[in-house]
Amino acid sequence: MSALGKVVRAGIGRRRLQTAVMILTTLMAVTASVLAAGLLVAARAPFDHAFAQQRGAHLTVQFDGTKVTGGQVGATARVSGVTAASGPFRALSLRPRTASGSDALPAGVDLPPLTVVGRADAGGRVDGVRLVAGAWATRPGQIVVAYGGVPVQPGARLTFPSAPGAPTLTVVGVALSVTGTADAWVTPAQAEALSARGGPVSYEMLYRFRHAGTDAQITADRNAIAAAVPKGALSGSRSYLAVRQQETANTMAFVPFLAAFGVLGLLLSVLVIGIVVSGAVGAATRRIGILKSLGFTPAQVVRAYVGQALIPAGVGCALGLVLGNLLAVPVLGEVGTAFGGPGASVPVWIDVVVPGVALALVAGAALVPALRAGRLRTVEAITVGRTPGTGRGRLARRLAGRLPVPRAVGLGLAHPFARPARSATTAAAVAFGAATVTFGVGLALTLGAVQSGRMLDSAGTVMVAAGGGQAPPGAQAVHAGGGPDAPKAAPAEVAAALRAQHGTSRFYGIAQAEVGASGITGATTVVAYQGDTAWAAPQMVSGRWLDGPGQAVVTTRFLKAAGIRVGDTVTLTERGRRASVRIVGEAFFTAGEGMELLTRTSTLAALGLDATPGQYGVRTKPGTDLARYLTSLNAALRPVGAVAQANTAQGSDVIVTMDALVGTLTLMLVAVAGLGVLNTVVLDTRDRVHDLGVLKALGMAPRQTVAMVVTSVAGIGLLAGAVAVPAGVALHRYVTPLMGKAVGMTLPASDIAVYHTPALAALACGGLVIAVLGALLPAGWAARTDTATALRTE
Repeated sequence: MSALGKVVRAGIGRRRLQTAVMILTTLMAVTASVLAAGLLVAARAPFDHAFAQQRGAHLTVQFDGTKVTGGQVGATARVSGVTAASGPFRALSLRPRTASGSDALPAGVDLPPLTVVGRADAGGRVDGVRLVAGAWATRPGQIVVAYGGVPVQPGARLTFPSAPGAPTLTVVGVALSVTGTADAWVTPAQAEALSARGGPVSYEMLYRFRHAGTDAQITADRNAIAAAVPKGALSGSRSYLAVRQQETANTMAFVPFLAAFGVLGLLLSVLVIGIVVSGAVGAATRRIGILKSLGFTPAQVVRAYVGQALIPAGVGCALGLVLGNLLAVPVLGEVGTAFGGPGASVPVWIDVVVPGVALALVAGAALVPALRAGRLRTVEAITVGRTPGTGRGRLARRLAGRLPVPRAVGLGLAHPFARPARSATTAAAVAFGAATVTFGVGLALTLGAVQSGRMLDSAGTVMVAAGGGQAPPGAQAVHAGGGPDAPKAAPAEVAAALRAQHGTSRFYGIAQAEVGASGITGATTVVAYQGDTAWAAPQMVSGRWLDGPGQAVVTTRFLKAAGIRVGDTVTLTERGRRASVRIVGEAFFTAGEGMELLTRTSTLAALGLDATPGQYGVRTKPGTDLARYLTSLNAALRPVGAVAQANTAQGSDVIVTMDALVGTLTLMLVAVAGLGVLNTVVLDTRDRVHDLGVLKALGMAPRQTVAMVVTSVAGIGLLAGAVAVPAGVALHRYVTPLMGKAVGMTLPASDIAVYHTPALAALACGGLVIAVLGALLPAGWAARTDTATALRTE
């Protein structure tokens, strides 16, 4: 081993604490950065690959055939900005019934409505549909179903009772459209035969545009298409950006907060490593002089100290790389399978770039103090002592001496002014830690609020099932044995039982159905309410809750998918009937992947559907014993065919994983900040060990020594904490909306404004806690140091 290598190895072995600090800080920074960058890139890779390979549609548009002709729709392919188009295809919303049985479904089961498109072949300039199994439909009587939709395989038969002649079609293939342009495909002739004579006609058109990278560009392209047809003819649209967002939502939700932790980690790494190397140079000034007297050049000295930082950082990078990739596996596992491919993984170039950037930052942080070491003159370095001059901080010590506090405390309060640069770096490390705690606590509170408010009908304490089959909503529930469902309990009888039950405060009825909705491919779950539901409404983002018939409330994701806004109208269809509802509010909930439409039961009645509630949400009075209430209520409901149970919502595994990551990364960053404080106090204590000996000789007790050392960083901790809390709050308010946006949702303001005065006051003490904890170990070492030993140290 060369002489330079021996110096580097000796420096690392001699400063084990500092080495551990550098390993931990780079490990945390690289772990969070690999996760954030890897998820951002890898989550979208399967979709982007499939989209490019299948020439996916940037925009899928539905046109109302009563307001525009097929020729006019086809002419939109020549609109400025359109680079390719396919269509027009005749599109229908039909509800099939299984005509043959299988392991998954018996015969005679009504399935949710399907968007059936008449298409001659699977190719075309846009949306090349990929066959997963079987073949394409080439003649009447055949149908191809979408991959991941209806659970049937080639050879199965489906009947369409609402179509003319109630035809039965044979499934000949299963195909995948990357943007989900249809639930099933038939030949154009079959599509025309399935259309009711004189009934409404819809057309579907698929487009690719010259500029389609952002929502704004897609909106501009959609407006250009709408302007080329008669007003109101464009009845709905779906952007590929909305599809990609929906498919990668769970994974992309991790990216904003992981990126924030990654940036915090990298900045803290630069700061802490700068502190460590600067302290090493200051503590080894005599050693540097000896090395130069033995023939070491300034460049070799610089390389020695940069190497002492890079080797531990390299170990931390390697460990962080492994940990980041391992943590990404469960998050990315299901991304690729959604498009019929293998699970996604962190790209290799991310594994190369992230550690490379981290090591470059470490080298830059270590280079500044290393250059100072290289510029030291040999004679001055050998003769200089470690005891700091007493010129700095005299005024602060005199002023502190006048304070009505013990002398040891006064000395501790004045000490930061003797080393202002070192005190500033300590304050920065504490501020990073306190800001991280504030940010992490805010994220945990926001995730908790989202967890409790994400499901519909979670405000009540009791849920009453009124029979009639509940799953899947809007379709026939087939039980083991194939027995028929019991009829739904009469609403009047259920209501009477609830009103008569002691402890009931409020209740309302819930009915569900799956219908077609303009602008949405496939079936849309409609949740219809009966009675007073204002107290149980989901959190509103904009607009208002339902207060009359013909109204609906949906999520941000639904609005984006349908290409509409609050105030617009959505047309619901079922077996040839239509009902229009006006969107009066935008709410936050994740039930049904946020694609359910909330309305009144009168909407289902207008579509000719059963509007009898199948469930009832109940709120009990404060102080009601829930177990006794349920026992008594079930006794009253049993004769009418209903049953009551406690309303318990299942937690989201994604949110639980997020909470675990937030907690782990917060603890790691706080530990790094605390170790940075510890390292600084250790250096400071060693620098003034002679002064400590003098104070002990004058009668300072060990407890007073501990108080002095701890107090020397307590003031810094309080000040840094006061500055860090607003910074952490600001970071939380910036990141949390991005997390909602990543999944296509707008978070309610109440889920973001989670900091309250008591919590802020407690968080403001976070800097003090980090500083004190970081100083306790070196304070104990200073208290245990023998007076004679300290006095002999120069």
